[in-house]
Amino acid sequence: MSIPAPQYRDGLDFRDERPAKLTAGARRVKLEVHNRMSQGNLLYAQSGGVTAVINATACAVIEACRKHRIKAYAARNGIIGALREELFDLGKEDRATIAALRHTPGGAFGSCRFKLKSLEVDRGRYERLIAVLRAHDIRYFLYNGGNDSADTSLKISAICTELGYPLQVVGVPKTVDNDLPVTDSCPGFGSVAKYTAVSVLEASLDVASMCESSTKVFVMEVMGRHAGWIAAAAGLAGTGANDPPHIILFPEVAFDEGAFLAKVKATVERVGYCTVVVSEGVKTPDGKFLTDSGVVDAFGHTQLGGGAAPIIAALVTGKLGYKNHWAVPDYLQRSARHLASRVDAEQAYAVGKAAVEYAIAGKNAVMPVIKRVSNKPFKWKIEPAPITKIANIEKKLPPGYIRKDGFGITAAARTYFEPLIRGEDTPPYDAKTGLPKYAKLKGVLVRKKLPLYSIADK
Repeated sequence: MSIPAPQYRDGLDFRDERPAKLTAGARRVKLEVHNRMSQGNLLYAQSGGVTAVINATACAVIEACRKHRIKAYAARNGIIGALREELFDLGKEDRATIAALRHTPGGAFGSCRFKLKSLEVDRGRYERLIAVLRAHDIRYFLYNGGNDSADTSLKISAICTELGYPLQVVGVPKTVDNDLPVTDSCPGFGSVAKYTAVSVLEASLDVASMCESSTKVFVMEVMGRHAGWIAAAAGLAGTGANDPPHIILFPEVAFDEGAFLAKVKATVERVGYCTVVVSEGVKTPDGKFLTDSGVVDAFGHTQLGGGAAPIIAALVTGKLGYKNHWAVPDYLQRSARHLASRVDAEQAYAVGKAAVEYAIAGKNAVMPVIKRVSNKPFKWKIEPAPITKIANIEKKLPPGYIRKDGFGITAAARTYFEPLIRGEDTPPYDAKTGLPKYAKLKGVLVRKKLPLYSIADK
């Protein structure tokens, strides 16, 4: 059954009315009453690396805004679009398309890696941002991202207070790295954890079937610059001593070449093959990244180049003579919506809904976080937390989650991880093409009211 497109007029949503029955005068009165009651509009933006479920959060934000009759915009490519006054009019999107965002991967409105500095350094950009917010009567700003995005949210809140612009700023959690403090887990992580564990399990079955006369060692590299959450999640693939992954290399444990090679050799001799999962952020004993390129990105993070997997694989072959294969899922692990965790999708939606409710309730400089209530049965809830306790703080993998030999996970880690990958949230598939049916937005930009702006300007 097709869903009729909602009717809009001047940014209002009349889904619960019958437009044909309303006279022009009644519509005008309705609009005037709404404008008198309006407390401003809402701007939503996505930031940093996207996930398989970040658009579920976007879906929740838009649906909550429509429920509360708040005009909503989305910035094109995060804070960059806000500065350029490139704002999508979300009122132009129909209900079915917005609903489809819930199962669509990637960043529907575009994301960015762009860091606002202090007011002293970036005053021109802050003044421009406030000019854009003022021009479109934006009173609520929701920034959906990770550590650096939380920092940006905190800065914008502080600057608006200092410069006298009334704005409710709510950070919305998202990161596959699962390294935000306070929250039990980060939306996006559960799905990448599920993808990682399934991939390790399936690839290992392939290697096991060929190891007699072919590949002896399979190396898979996963994301995780400073925190080994994703690498640790790979440990869910097996439960027995001979089950893969046989070795996990964490950023939290300095890479010991001798101990590693001895473990590989012993595993191959005992099992017939060895599956290794290595985090991209694995470090040498002197604290340097195994793949340090010497280049930093926009946030000041070291760019990791060359890949940890090929380095580890070459070491295995060079020192032990075993034939190897290695893989780097890279973007595949964070965009695999077909293998998303149902729990992850539900949590992603929940934080988006809560973010809108917090904003219109007058909460400022907060973030909706996930609190685990119990493991058996698995229960959780959403509650607000000050962004000051989240921004620029990285949550590492607890020592109690890493096995004493440094190459695997403990029972405590398994208790934490298992609920997060439970359930499937499969997207609808097109019967003709056999491919998932993902949302395609109209992407209508609002008319600009300010002069053109380059982000190079200050």
